[in-house]
Amino acid sequence: MFPHGASRVIFHEINPMMKISLKLIFIVVLVLSTWQTVSAEVLGTFGATYGIAEKDALADIKEHTKKVNWNTTLDKKAMTRRIKEYKPAGLPLIPVTKENRSFLRDMTYTTEIDVPDGRGGILYPKGYTFNPLEYLTLSNIIVFIDGSDKKQVKWFEKSPYLKNINTMLILTSGSYYELGKRFKRPVYYAVRNIVARMGIEHVPSVAVQKGKYMEISEYVPVISETASRGKETKGKK
Repeated sequence: MFPHGASRVIFHEINPMMKISLKLIFIVVLVLSTWQTVSAEVLGTFGATYGIAEKDALADIKEHTKKVNWNTTLDKKAMTRRIKEYKPAGLPLIPVTKENRSFLRDMTYTTEIDVPDGRGGILYPKGYTFNPLEYLTLSNIIVFIDGSDKKQVKWFEKSPYLKNINTMLILTSGSYYELGKRFKRPVYYAVRNIVARMGIEHVPSVAVQKGKYMEISEYVPVISETASRGKETKGKK
């Protein structure tokens, strides 16, 4: 009923810079909308240092900070609430599939910008056409669901994808925070360019690599009778 997971990442014997660039382009093409935590490290001081403000200016800044109500400005509860309720605007509205089907998606891509080689030159010029799947193998199983649809949520919960570490769950609607807690795994939001590039027409959909193509499989969101019987049997014990 469900496709098998793809193998781990394997690269063909090609130029190292090309490996990195192709993978980078593919990731950019399929970039996901999510929160990221960035940390900074103090590396030290190099060369002469100079004051950035006169004493009077610093005094004015200190005086101003005393007048700020930091309890209101740094409202931790409000910030936490905004994080929990975060949802990007313009999420694509995708209908629920009415039949199980699979099709192949050609991932050939034409660059819209000049891709630098990191040494001041151009590795791939604007307008260059290539298929990144001819150079790399993706380990991810990408699952698209409408997180506000209880049937789709239960379908995912009963599927083998829930506990597969290679699964990347992407929502077209619903709460990433609530489902992340429920499934105990990262959850992401779909953005229109992702959906368009992957050729996602219905949900739930599962995308896995098949050679130089992405295979898109659509499933009617129903719970299998086997899973239902298992749950009932467990409840009787």
